[in-house]
Amino acid sequence: MPTSEFFEVEAKFAVTDGTEVPDLTGIPTVSAVTGTTVHELSAVYYDTGDLRLTRSRITLRRRTGGTDAGWHAKLPGDGGRRELHHELTDGDVNAVPRALIDPVRAIVRDLPLIPIARVDNERHGSVLVDSSGTVCAEFCDDHVTAWSLLPGGERTTWREWEIELSGDYAGTDAGVTLIESAAELFGTAGAGPSESPSKLVAALGDSIDDAPHPPGVAEPAPGSTEAGVLSALEYNYRRLLDHDPRVRRDEWDSVHQMRVATRELRSHLETFDGVMDGDSYRDTARGLRELAAVLGTARDAEVVAERFRELTAGEQSGIVSPASAAALVDSVRADYRDAHARVVEYLNSPGYLRLLAELEELLADPPFRRDTVTDAGEKDPGETGDTTAEVLLDRLGHAYRKLLTRHDHAMAVWEDRSVPLREREENIHRIRKAAKKLRYSAEAVGAATGLKTKHLYKACGRMQSVLGDFQDAVTSRDILLAKAEQARAAGDGTDTFLHGLLYQRELNNGDDALAGYRKTMDAVVDAYSELDNQRRKNRRKAGDTSGKKGRKH
Repeated sequence: MPTSEFFEVEAKFAVTDGTEVPDLTGIPTVSAVTGTTVHELSAVYYDTGDLRLTRSRITLRRRTGGTDAGWHAKLPGDGGRRELHHELTDGDVNAVPRALIDPVRAIVRDLPLIPIARVDNERHGSVLVDSSGTVCAEFCDDHVTAWSLLPGGERTTWREWEIELSGDYAGTDAGVTLIESAAELFGTAGAGPSESPSKLVAALGDSIDDAPHPPGVAEPAPGSTEAGVLSALEYNYRRLLDHDPRVRRDEWDSVHQMRVATRELRSHLETFDGVMDGDSYRDTARGLRELAAVLGTARDAEVVAERFRELTAGEQSGIVSPASAAALVDSVRADYRDAHARVVEYLNSPGYLRLLAELEELLADPPFRRDTVTDAGEKDPGETGDTTAEVLLDRLGHAYRKLLTRHDHAMAVWEDRSVPLREREENIHRIRKAAKKLRYSAEAVGAATGLKTKHLYKACGRMQSVLGDFQDAVTSRDILLAKAEQARAAGDGTDTFLHGLLYQRELNNGDDALAGYRKTMDAVVDAYSELDNQRRKNRRKAGDTSGKKGRKH
């Protein structure tokens, strides 16, 4: 069954039973009211037992009666709410359609969705039109009776007004002006702003306070290293959850952003290994690696499709047919669509839902090693009395030394043509991965210890950018080779000259990108030396003069 989507912008107003509806043409935009109809609506709202949707400002309901009977999900959006509609299904009335569960899957996972409230509404609706005859809004005078189905819930009644913008006005300046004018008119009639953001929240009333809460984030002593560790992990966990529905909708760059959050989270877990431990902890890290790999395939196809579009658009030789260029770009776009479908399939898999549950549990009950946990108190960053901080700083040093080792090896053979190009390029890719690891470690250690790691973080970011451009060119060449092989194997007469032409251009693009690498390496060394000096200074204050310096190249 099809699912439709709308952008909802509305305002609610509290009124008493005796408040009279004013002349709605008193709203400057409104030229006429096309009539009033009365509908008897009844909606049952669903959520997990611990109200994960409600606490995220999301509503999920099954409504009967009126012109839009069906399943509805309302999600927060910029300047309004995204509303998803799905037709009523036969059979079990409590069977929520998967099309409405998937957009909130990261929140509810595979937990049961149960009825939490019933709202009956006698709606007096009026359609408002502007001077051109275009529908600009709907005014609703709602007489509501609601029941909370939570333990201790009660029956409540109230009256409220709603004004909802039409599609032509939602999200526009004209729509904002219309609602502001309506609020002014309603205020003179005795209406006030609604105290509840939704009918569901009003229906639940105080019973929401007795419902269980989802697991929260543990709260170590403020200022402790453990508090910093959890803050760093929670930040990227929230980013992952935030991008999940965007990836499902295939929003531009969402796959990339979710992949970054996943990789940072995994890197943080590796950095904090030694501060935290346990089999479940390492299982979570492996789950993040698997998720990053699935996202990576789609991301590579997305990047290459855009590169091919730009490369073919810039082809000025006139020796390549536009049809050949279009066919190549379309082929890679099809690869992306297939890869994106596999991503969505993975996001609905038991393994992914288990990963989210593991992350939630890790934040709620972090497996800190008792021999590294510190007492609360004010300490200088890097002070040796803070065992947790020392473990993290050692991790950072290890990540830095790995980068130096990979740099030395790659540069030693880069000009050696006896070493296969593929091997030399893989060495450069390994530097990029080490720089990424060091960058994420710098961010995590800075958050956890208070050391000023921003310069190192930014220097690694610049290196990543340079080597990322290089790797994109390499990935593009790999796909060009694969596409050429496919064309030859198909034997359909496809002209592969374009593939070779673009291959050479990507070779040149890779060389151009790599030209700025050594400068970024020097910046990383300087930033780490600065950080190491800061660490050794703090150690001297604590009576420990150990520590290693960085080195120049």
